[in-house]
Amino acid sequence: MPTAKMFNMEGKQVGEVQLSEAVFGIEPNGAVLHEAVKNYLANQRQGTQSALTKGEVSYSTKKPWRQKGTGRARAGYKGSPVWTHGGVAFAPKPRDYRYSLNKKVKALAIRSALSIKAAAGSVIVVDALKMDSIKTKTFAEFLKAVGAEGKSMIITNGKQENVVKSSRNIPGVETGFAYSDANDNKGKVLWSIFGIMNAKNLIVDKEALSVIEEVYA
Repeated sequence: MPTAKMFNMEGKQVGEVQLSEAVFGIEPNGAVLHEAVKNYLANQRQGTQSALTKGEVSYSTKKPWRQKGTGRARAGYKGSPVWTHGGVAFAPKPRDYRYSLNKKVKALAIRSALSIKAAAGSVIVVDALKMDSIKTKTFAEFLKAVGAEGKSMIITNGKQENVVKSSRNIPGVETGFAYSDANDNKGKVLWSIFGIMNAKNLIVDKEALSVIEEVYA
């Protein structure tokens, strides 16, 4: 059964936690992981690109010169795509790149990503991941103490504003949330599969870990 070291907010190891075999110990599915990351990146695209076609540019449709006898190439009108400032052939137009994945596919991708992190020893559990005040320096020192410098995904129990604001200016650090007691969001886990795969370390609150294991087991 996979295990993870557990630390306190002073950065001292206080024990080990056994991780769920069904969530952190499966054989990773590379194809599903690829599809989930591709889906996430597609859903981030704005799709606001736009250009004018030859029918939309503001030019006269009058023929610039006669067809033969001038020594120049044939030309129909100045809005042609072969002319400078003319319309664009097959011009891009605003579109929505979003698409959805099956829930079971998403869950398998999450379990695969978590299993990869657990196998690499990159899962760090914190007995109570919270901050009394907003202190970026203090939180950076905590990350250094637990050996999680660089790219890290922080999962708190509920939305801990002090943790979010303390970590948001640290390069490479991203936050996610698992709700164990919020009325509207109880049992929900809010994070991105891309964030998990992109992070070197996964730092999870102990209570948030219980929610993750309950949701994805």
